[in-house]
Amino acid sequence: MAILAGDIKKNICLRLDDGKIYVVIDFLHVKPGKGNTVMRTKLRNVEDGRVLERTWIVSAKLDDVQVSHQQFQYLYKEGEEMVFMNNDTFEQVNISKDLITGGDFLKEGENVMASIDESTGTILTAEAPIKVVLAVTYTEPGFAGNTATNASKPATLETGVEIRVPLFINEGDQIEVDTRDGSYVTRK
Repeated sequence: MAILAGDIKKNICLRLDDGKIYVVIDFLHVKPGKGNTVMRTKLRNVEDGRVLERTWIVSAKLDDVQVSHQQFQYLYKEGEEMVFMNNDTFEQVNISKDLITGGDFLKEGENVMASIDESTGTILTAEAPIKVVLAVTYTEPGFAGNTATNASKPATLETGVEIRVPLFINEGDQIEVDTRDGSYVTRK
């Protein structure tokens, strides 16, 4: 199916001339003083995660990949892949960790939203919930009253990932984390 370059939006999947599928991660509509209006894009290859930039005139026809979205439940990690269960069919599928946004912050039982190529049934990308609540398993002791500055310290979360947290956070605290960038949001 064809799409005009002028209709590109974030998270649209395109099949380029090399036959590979790319996800639009950023775009900019540029209207120069002279010449044609163009669409500058930043694309991520869904297979290997490489990012490239492409520019098209807005009237260019591109090959749009028809995508459906399904929820999958995280079960466990197996090497560099994560095993999920399709919530509709109860089938288990392995998804490469590189294709999962926020995968380091997933606990067993959490759901992700996966984008699937309808023509082949392949999983293109998966996204963890934007905010998750996790327990702090290790950090240096906190100090009351250390909130005046923006000082932070490392903390290990129950999924094994380490992030920076404010000084008043202690072991055992439940904190909310933004999975897009791994930043501390609030204590629960």
